[in-house]
Amino acid sequence: MNIGELARRTGSSARSIRHYDKAGLIASHRRDNGYRDFGDEAVPQVMQVARMIRLGFSLEEISTFPPCMLRQVTNAVCPDALAAHRERLAEVDRQLFDLARLRERLLTVLDANDSPLPSTERAPHEPS
Repeated sequence: MNIGELARRTGSSARSIRHYDKAGLIASHRRDNGYRDFGDEAVPQVMQVARMIRLGFSLEEISTFPPCMLRQVTNAVCPDALAAHRERLAEVDRQLFDLARLRERLLTVLDANDSPLPSTERAPHEPS
């Protein structure tokens, strides 16, 4: 299939697919006219790469995962990739902790400068 068809079937952009191909995460063959040609196996591979990117992994990190991580679209994690997922979660937890500390420092500065905030701004909330 051509890159446009793969993009349509996966919901990914052709640009992203080219990037995944260049990183060696999916395989394409060149047609006589120079265009990329992808097999059906590229559909779950592209979808799984996109899912892992949404989980915060870089293409470099994804390239170290075992091949089983690219065979199907699933939330199941290959045993060989569990450590990477646990490390990603630990990093997210560290970032959340750091952000909470930063938030408290900002509130302290604002309180010291008589800039009262509505109570809704004092409680953790999702960004707008």
